[in-house]
Amino acid sequence: MAHFRSDYVVKSANRTGGHAVGVLPSRRENVVRTLSRVVGWLVVVLVSAEFLLAAYGKYGLLDSPAYGRFVDRHGWLRLHLAGGVVAIVTGPIQLLARWWWERPALHRRVGYLYFGGVLTASAAAAGLIATTPAPLSIKIGFAGTALAWLTTALLAMIAIHRGRVERHRTWMIRNYAVTLAPVLFRLMLPVAIASGLAPSGALISCLLWASWLLPLVTVEAFRRRERDPLKHDYITFLR
Repeated sequence: MAHFRSDYVVKSANRTGGHAVGVLPSRRENVVRTLSRVVGWLVVVLVSAEFLLAAYGKYGLLDSPAYGRFVDRHGWLRLHLAGGVVAIVTGPIQLLARWWWERPALHRRVGYLYFGGVLTASAAAAGLIATTPAPLSIKIGFAGTALAWLTTALLAMIAIHRGRVERHRTWMIRNYAVTLAPVLFRLMLPVAIASGLAPSGALISCLLWASWLLPLVTVEAFRRRERDPLKHDYITFLR
């Protein structure tokens, strides 16, 4: 292990003009980082699971009051829900599991399943937006979310077909951040109303944009923290 550590420091020093610019993270820092990621993903999984159960109960049951608003376009609704479920469930599997290094074929199949869910839900979202009686501001908010979701997915697909694995992974993380937009929107709306804001079209529109812009900004903030060459080399070394 000491041999690997010394090699790592030498390589890092060579990349910075012959001088080491930092030290390897301690074991405690690694444990804290790992626990933070585990807790973070656990929260994402639990909140997403609660969202899926609530969404099914609200829109999936024929006798649900909310279902009445989609009685003449339930086909679009069901497609959107089905595609969204596939994307929300398979996303963490693709991003967290390490088996894809050893089983790229399986990773590719699950990836196509994920992209199929995104495409299906995006197409259904277009149908729902085109047929909704909601105000224009809300339509634009939903359209912006769908466009961001589809665009990040396509950029991830293009990257992997060009053999750019790291760029593919980066776009997949961004895409999954947008995938969670409905989950975040459902959390933000009651908080906004509880804080005294009226549930108007303007509020809903703003929250729709914030539900995917905030996660993307958060993702980029974490990426900037890892742009330090020493940190990047260490992460690559661990993998």
